[in-house]
This record gives sequence, C-alpha cells and structure tokens, in this order.
Amino acid sequence: MIFQAPLLLAALAILPVVWLLLRALPPAPRRQVFPAIMLLRGLRQRMTDAATAPPWLLLLRCLALTGLIVGLAGPLIVRDHQAAATDAAGDVLLVLDNGWAASPGWSRRIAALDVVLDRAGRAGRRARLLTTAPGLAGEAPAAGAPMTPALLRGALDTARPRPWPTDRATAAQALRDLAATGWHGPVVYVSDGLAGPADGAFATALAAIGPVRTLRAQTPTLAVLRPAPPADGALAVAVAAVPSAHPRRMTVRAETADGGVLGLVPVSLPAGDDHADASVAMPAELRNRIDRLVLDDMSGPAGVRLLDEGDRRRPVGLVSVGGTDTPLVGPLFYLRRALSPTAEIREGRVATLLGRPLSVLIAPDGTLGDPETRRAVAAWVRKGGMLVRFAGPLLNRTTAPDAPTDSPVTDTPQPAPATAQVEDTLLPVPLMEGERQLGGAMSWGKPQPLAPFAATSPFHGLAVPTDVTISRQVLARPATDLDTHSWARLADGTPLVTHAALGSGEIVLFHVTGTADWSNLPLSGLFVAMLRRLAERATGVEAPADHSLLAPYMTLDSDAILVPPPPGARALPADAFGSTPASAAHPAGLYGPRTARRALNVGDAAGPLAAQAAIGQVADLEGQVQDIAPGPWLVAAALLLLVVDAMISLLLRGGKLGRGRLALVLLSGMAALPTPLSAATDPDRGAPVPGAALETRLGYILTGHDDVDTVSREGLQGLSNYANARTSAVLGHPDGVVPERDDLSYYPMLYWPVTPDAAANPARAAALNAYMQHGGILLIDSQGVDPATVAPGAAGTDFAAPAPGAAAALRRMTQGLDIPPLTRLDDHHVLAHTFYLLHDFPGRYGGLPVWVSREGDSANDGVSPVIIGSSDWAHAWAVDAQGDTPYATMPDGDTQRTTAYRFGVNAVLYALTGNYKADQVHVPALLKRLGE
Repeated sequence: MIFQAPLLLAALAILPVVWLLLRALPPAPRRQVFPAIMLLRGLRQRMTDAATAPPWLLLLRCLALTGLIVGLAGPLIVRDHQAAATDAAGDVLLVLDNGWAASPGWSRRIAALDVVLDRAGRAGRRARLLTTAPGLAGEAPAAGAPMTPALLRGALDTARPRPWPTDRATAAQALRDLAATGWHGPVVYVSDGLAGPADGAFATALAAIGPVRTLRAQTPTLAVLRPAPPADGALAVAVAAVPSAHPRRMTVRAETADGGVLGLVPVSLPAGDDHADASVAMPAELRNRIDRLVLDDMSGPAGVRLLDEGDRRRPVGLVSVGGTDTPLVGPLFYLRRALSPTAEIREGRVATLLGRPLSVLIAPDGTLGDPETRRAVAAWVRKGGMLVRFAGPLLNRTTAPDAPTDSPVTDTPQPAPATAQVEDTLLPVPLMEGERQLGGAMSWGKPQPLAPFAATSPFHGLAVPTDVTISRQVLARPATDLDTHSWARLADGTPLVTHAALGSGEIVLFHVTGTADWSNLPLSGLFVAMLRRLAERATGVEAPADHSLLAPYMTLDSDAILVPPPPGARALPADAFGSTPASAAHPAGLYGPRTARRALNVGDAAGPLAAQAAIGQVADLEGQVQDIAPGPWLVAAALLLLVVDAMISLLLRGGKLGRGRLALVLLSGMAALPTPLSAATDPDRGAPVPGAALETRLGYILTGHDDVDTVSREGLQGLSNYANARTSAVLGHPDGVVPERDDLSYYPMLYWPVTPDAAANPARAAALNAYMQHGGILLIDSQGVDPATVAPGAAGTDFAAPAPGAAAALRRMTQGLDIPPLTRLDDHHVLAHTFYLLHDFPGRYGGLPVWVSREGDSANDGVSPVIIGSSDWAHAWAVDAQGDTPYATMPDGDTQRTTAYRFGVNAVLYALTGNYKADQVHVPALLKRLGE
C-alpha cells in the first residue's frame, strides 16, 4: 500500500493526547426537584469528579480518528508493484498498435493505458504517445509531444483504431528519431498480438528507449475472412486465425445491403490450426443478394468481406443438343467447364431456359434451326438478354444446286444477305459462303494467332497467349461498318468475335466452334476470361481494363461501416485487386462506379496470421486494473464510528434517545456514507437530478405503442451514435418523455411519431408550446403516406408505406399547438447545410416532402420550432441491440440510409446551434462594415 499524502500520517502522533482527553466521561445529570426558595439555603455544593470512559469506548474513538487520518492520507492498494514502479520511474512512452487488428478489445486497451497514466500522474511524470498505424491522410507514425497524463487521457478517449494494418517499420524509425533527441524512460507497448515483417527492428528500437513492458491478450482471438476457391457452386470463404491452443467455434453471416441476414454458416477451428474453410450454399437468386460476409466473433474490418460483381453467380443457359455430350468433344463440354466456377449453369431446350430469368443464353452450332425458336429468342434478346452463338458446319451450310428439296433444315439454310435483319437470322453480321481453313494441304495459310483486343472491346486488357491459334472459321461478309461490329480479330484482321445490338440486348457470334475442332481457344484460359467478360457485360457490369484506375467510393471504418473514403485514399488499378493489401492509401471498401464496382478487403492479401514474439516484459492486457483507493471508505467508516460514539455517550450519561435524537443520529450516519456517482446520474434510482441534465440527450414522445416506442428509441440511439462519431456533439442515450408530466427543457429536440389513435390533449399542447417557445424543436413524423391525402402515382409515393388515418391523427395531435406558417424544405434552407450539404432529406422512404417554418419569421430567432414529414426517419436510423440496422431503406438502400443519418445530424446541430450557420452568411458584410 502507498499513500498519496503521507505527511498526514504524522497526525497519528497525537493519538496518545487524544486518549488522555477522551478518558473523561462527563457525570450523569442529577434530577433535582426545587422546593421553596428557603429550602435552597440548606443545600451544599459538592465537587463531583468526572467518571472514566470504559476502555472499549476509548478504543472506538481512537479507531475512528485513525481511520480518518489514514483515509485523508490517500492510501492506495497497488495491484502490481513491479509495474507501478516501472511506470513511475520516469517520463513514460506509450506505444499503441492501432491497426485493424486492434479493433477487437479496443476499449480494454484504452482502459489499460488509463491505469498507466494514473500511475504516471501520481508520480508527477509526463507521457507521450506513439501510434503505429498511419493516419487518415497517410501521415507516417510519429511520437507526440510530451504532455501531462490528464491531457493525454483526453486524446486517448477520442482515439479510434484505423481500418488498415500497422506500419512498424516506420514506427521503428520514429523511435530511433526519438532516441536521438535524448528521450529515455520506461516504455509501455500495447500490442495487437499480430506478428509483422518489421518486428525485429521495432523491438530493437523500443529497447533503445528504455525498459519495455508489453501488454497484450494472452489468448489469441484474431481472425480474418479471406477468399477461397469456389466449391461446388457455393460461395466459399476461408477464416484465417492466429493459432490457438483451444478449439474455436465461429459463425459467418451472409448479409444483404440493408443488413438482412440470409444465412448462418458455423465454422469450427481445431486447436493449433490457422484456417478453416466455409461455404454458403444457396440458390443463385438468393446468393446474388448477398452484399457482405460477416464473422460474428471478430469486430472491425477484418471480420467483414465485401462482395462485388465478381462474386455473383449469374444464370447462364446452355442450349442442349440431341444425344449425349461426350467429354472433350461434346459441344457443351468446354463451355460448361469454363463457366461453372463463376456462373449458375442451366441446361435444356430453349423454351425451358427462357421460362426462368437468364443473363446469357449460349447456343452451340445447330440449336437455333427452328424459326419459332429464333423468334422466341429474338423477343428475349430485345428485352435485354445476351445471345452468344458459336459457329460450326451447320451454321454455314449452303444448299447445293442439286440438293434435294427436302434436305434437313439448318440454322441458316442460305447465307444471310447483307440486307437481312439481325432479328431474322440471329446473326450479328452477314456471313460468306463456305469456311476458311488454315494450316491444311489445301488451306489458304498457316493457323492464325489472335491480335490484341481493341480499346472498345469488352475483352480489352486480357492478355493474348501466343500459342492460341485458329485453324478454321466462318467469314463475315465485308461491309463498311464491319469494324464497329468486331470485338476480336485474328492477326491478319479477320473478325473472330462479332456483335450487334437488338433492342435492349445483344447478339454475339464466335466465328469458331465451342470445341477444339476449329481452334485451341477453348483449351486456353483466355476462353474462360472472354466468357466471363460477356456474362459481366450482360448484367450491366463494365469490366475495367487492366490498368484503369478505380477511385474509392465507400470505405470501411474501424467499426466495419461503409463511410466516405478518408482524405488519404487513392485510386487503385483494376488489375491490382486481390493482390493489394489494405492500407491508408487503399483502405478496404468499394471502388469504381456502380457499373464497374470492385471490392478491396483486409483479407485479400493479409498473408498468414501468426502471434507476435514477446518484446520485453509481457503482461496480460486483461490483468491491467486500477489500483484500489480505500481512502473515501475509511473516512466514511470513521465518521460512522463517531456517530456511534455519540449515541453511546448519550446512553452512558443516562440520556434517552428520543425519536428526534435518533433520527438526527441516523441522518448523520447516512450522510457519512459515500454516495456512488451512478446514483446521481441514473434517473431510474429516483435521484433528484435527471440524467438529461447531466448530458445532452434526444427525446421521443411516448405513444403507448411498444413497437412504435421501441423504434423511436432505437432510431434516436442510432442517430446519437452517428452524430457522436462524426461531430463534436456528445449525445447520451435517448429518453422517452410524456410532455404533460416531464420537464422538457433538457432536450434540444423531440421526436414525435404519428399514430392513428392519437388524440388531442390540452395539457400536452401547453407543455409543447412552452417547449417550442424556449428554443426546443419538435420533429413530427407520420412514418408513411396517408392514401386519402395523396393522389395515386404522386412523386415519392411509389415506395412509401401507406399510413391510413395519419393526416387526421396529425390534425388531432397538433390541435392547440402554436405552429407558424410552413414551407417546403429545400436545399437553400439553413437546415440543409448545418453540417452536411444536402439536397434531399429521406428517411426509410425517399422523395417525400419535409415542412419547416417559413424563413424570415422573427419568432424563435428565425429557427423553425417544428419539422414535419412522413419519411419515417426512426426506422432508417434504428440500430438494434446487436448493432444491426434491421429496417430496409427504399429505394436506394445504404446510400439512402447514409443521407438519412446526415439529415438527422443536421437536425440535431440545428437544434443545438440555432441560426448559427445563417449568421455566417452575413460575415463578409459585417467584416466589410467593420473595415469601413
């Protein structure tokens, strides 16, 4: 035990004097009945010595005084004497791993540093901080300036981990620079436990500063989601983890863009293993709705794997031919093997395939000979489908002059004339008679390789192998616009792949077979890549060129939430995805435009995970707890003993403890007891000070409907979390209020959902009028559109939920409220640029109007006391107990939810700052007048 004020212990020397002073016990009072005055003359005065207090009472008094002195001396029970001595030996350097691996247990890391700062503060030492991950703008790790522990604690309380790895190599250089300045002292290193390539140099640089004490979790818990090869058409993922001595069980969740869960996959990781594979097997229609995979037991961006179009399985139809499909020579063999890893393959006749949604229809030679079939396929292509055809002997067979009239019908009995319509022949270009054969005794030349793909081709950027050659093909009839229809050519300029638009869809023709009869193209990886590009094009995905740059669109923060990219984020070449590790320049997230979006994940190039080697003295992160300070309890116990002594003294003197005296003594004893802080801050304990008076909180008016009130609470909680993370506002948890009963003056903004059974209430109206007159803002939300008040097909009502009776209920509940003249909110209003610059103000539903008071109204200093809408903001903001957003936002999903949050932030800051932003508009004019 140590004492923060040891000089106070010198007061224990007066205990002997106190012993002597407290030995005397005043004599008990004597009752005397006074007779007539004359009788008093016979009374004699007697000297009565004070009685001696019993020894046990003297011990009680000395014990109380001792407890008071020791308590005021500030005793501390030190949990770890060695650590306390090290931390107080000099100015301390705190080194904190703040990369993605530090996200799990971040609060425990900050709490451990608080213990170190408390010890340094008691010793009068300074501290400085070095974080090992680059900053938001890509700043290299550098040691901060020395400061008092109290100031450094404030900086740590607002710190958050970075969604990219640490850079211990640069941090080691920062340590060497610090040592060169002459800084030496104890080092406390809070490690994330993950090994890195520069750990050796980093450990040496730490030891050069001073004795190192490393705090880290003893049980490895780090895990990351990594890509895995597809298995049997399922969405495969690998869970990589730091090996542990104990088996682990985890769960992978398949989530949609709006947070809905489509599937749960349990994963078992045996003891000592560093990875386990998992697969999400479900129909393509459901799989294509998966937006991300989430590892339940790993917080932060490492536990999230974002999916892009490359992870989707698009339905591709293969038109079957009669007979069996012989391996290696069958018309569908190579097509099936090329498409199966990335697409859902469906085989059958044309009528069967077109009965279900398809992205691409692939027709080998000899499958579209029936005119009715061609008409059905043409109608499907016109609606946006893509038909891919392969040439062959039947496609270009001509009718010889002496051929019988009942010869079998083929795909195109006669060569399509130049003026034939694409719809009639389902060919993108007219073809010439016969076939071109290369490499034979009677051929025109040797087999031809492929030419590089043009920039306008969807195959642009694919490497062309030199060993891929074409020995036979059908020829396109020369035409002036043939170049515009050619996507691939041979080295001599002959078209190999042609295309033409038909309605909203496209027809593509490979001028070779889909087997190895006419070329070795189906045997190459180029064939697989070309078919995949066509499938992507059919779904509206523009496959970017190899070196085209994709700018960051949304990136993951430390809580694995998609947010706007940080200032240091840079564009990434399209061919670098999958091999580029997440960093400050390229954070994990989504890149590129909507039609060419790619996902970069932490686990794409993270490498194997291993535990970091020990650096210096290693201590358990969980074991870092605050030292015990029994001083307040000793003082309280001493005061309580003094109260007991007063009671005993009264009894020993023959007095009686009446009700009044007993109550006085008991109240004195209760006042001596320490009062926990929570009793003053928790309104549920009946404390006289409401919690909203001690911190800023948003409020919602209770409606009496549990489901509505729950959504209001979750919505305001989600909004408070969002505002806390992105602004300087610090909001506590929201409160439900009853206006006619509760004090509303503590709440800057009240959310009031409209329910169909809402009724007029004069007491409530009076309370809300007083609230608005004193600067409060009332946000009224009907949470949907009343069909009786909106014309069918009106703008913004396509996705809004119906709210029958909402208009009448709104009139009833606002009866008696002093609502000023209203106008529709637009982007010129101060509410549209209080914090974010907004052009629309959606909630769960977008496109609906929002109403505020007319600007220029002198009442309430020009601040609108009411905001009225029907966009259902609470459901858009709502965050449940698991941290999920359980309600979909329509029609724009997460983008609309982000805008809804931003509108909520603007409303909160509008309620807190009033017309501050409006006043800023006049600053130039004021400065000009002051200059005059």
